[in-house]
Amino acid sequence: MKLWDKGFSTDKKIDIFTVGNDRELDLLLAKYDVIGSLAHAKMLHKIGLLSKDEIGAVEKELDAILEQINTGDFTIEDSFEDVHSKVEFLLTQKLGDTGKKIHTARSRNDQVLVDVHLYLKDELNEIKSLTDIFFKLLMDLANKHKEVLLPGYTHLQVAMPSSFGMWFSAYAESLIDDVYFLNAAFKVVDQNPLGSAAGYGSSFPIDRKNTTDSLGFQTLKFNSVAAQMSRGKTEKSVSFAMSSVAGTLSKFAMDICLYMSQNFGFVSFPDELTTGSSIMPHKKNPDVFELIRGKCNKIQALPYELTLITSNLPSGYHRDLQLLKEGMIPAIQSLKACMEMFTFSLKSIQVNTNILDDKKYDYLFTVEEVNELVQNGTPFRDAYKIVGAKVNNGDFEPNKEVKHTHIGSVGNLGLEEIRNKMQNALKL
Repeated sequence: MKLWDKGFSTDKKIDIFTVGNDRELDLLLAKYDVIGSLAHAKMLHKIGLLSKDEIGAVEKELDAILEQINTGDFTIEDSFEDVHSKVEFLLTQKLGDTGKKIHTARSRNDQVLVDVHLYLKDELNEIKSLTDIFFKLLMDLANKHKEVLLPGYTHLQVAMPSSFGMWFSAYAESLIDDVYFLNAAFKVVDQNPLGSAAGYGSSFPIDRKNTTDSLGFQTLKFNSVAAQMSRGKTEKSVSFAMSSVAGTLSKFAMDICLYMSQNFGFVSFPDELTTGSSIMPHKKNPDVFELIRGKCNKIQALPYELTLITSNLPSGYHRDLQLLKEGMIPAIQSLKACMEMFTFSLKSIQVNTNILDDKKYDYLFTVEEVNELVQNGTPFRDAYKIVGAKVNNGDFEPNKEVKHTHIGSVGNLGLEEIRNKMQNALKL
């Protein structure tokens, strides 16, 4: 069944090419298509286009379809082009002419738009929730290991003292920036496009404020052309937010892969969270974190994929826009899986508490000695030369007591301030 059927059939090859994997992806949107149809039907009743008996029958059947979806019994067979055609077929099969009225004053274009907007709202909220769970774990680890020193690096050269507390809470605070991006994307998504029809409105006296309220959108996408143009822009907004989260996860995963290697030996994980080699019996490979890194790097490419699909398209609908779902929906599922797996694995991280006993980390404390000389009255440039000479002559003996006191330093991580910052970000 095709919603645009005019009584003739297209070539089978054309059907396969144009439909693609829409049916599979639409199963994730099916719930939202029914929710959107319910809101639309109630609005049609409100303006007198569906009678009391008709809206009662439509609501009953849509509720039944929604139950099928929730129990996993809903399917979209090859004979249907997409979820919209399947839902309309089921209504018409049960209700006859009443089922045919459901498409009054709307187009498949704004059906897709409202489905995607509702889907993305739910997914953004879930990603925020997963981000908060990960954040809380990082903050707990930061507090637990705040006294354990860790080498800090610049240019991958030993630089200055850091700590596991600083390392964990650095990634925790980075997640707050990611939440800001998620909030911005949510604001873009939280606009009702329903009623824009094919992109130019309708001659029916529809009540778009009614559907905006019943669907729980904060506001309406008022201009019908602007509503249609939001397709692509909406997905790109969400993809940039996802890319921000993915960038944080990827960088953290890289740190873990590096720190797990024998050359560093800063952290380890239980055997059940690592993999071995087919020929090297000593191996404990960080496959989980390598895959998180790879998957998250792939997600970071998504905004550019969507940009290229939509680049230079004029206003109005174009079939190119169908391709947005192919990248967007799997990427959302991948990001959520990465977040869940990272949280699951990180709970079992084991930190090395004696890292700085190795003499190769003595130079971490050169700046500490320079600063101590300065505090005792030596000009900074002179102090720098004095300590530099000790290093060159092999005479440098570090004082490994770290006396950092300002907020955000090893000695004053500001954990409570970071927690409050995240709480405020999550409220937006």
